[in-house]
Amino acid sequence: MSAARKTITVTQVASPIGRPKDQRATLIGLGLNKMNRTRELEDTPAVRGMITKIQHLVRVEGEG
Repeated sequence: MSAARKTITVTQVASPIGRPKDQRATLIGLGLNKMNRTRELEDTPAVRGMITKIQHLVRVEGEG
């Protein structure tokens, strides 16, 4: 089986200033620690859970 790994593009669109520390840590865990930084991440349940936790701070593009 040589299935291509699915990826999603995540861009930070809001500042973590004034947010709980765990939300800032989640951003850093995804590699997003500056405004408008974009990362292409593997579409896994763990990454989806992290995105759900900080969905008000990021924009998700290119799903699938």
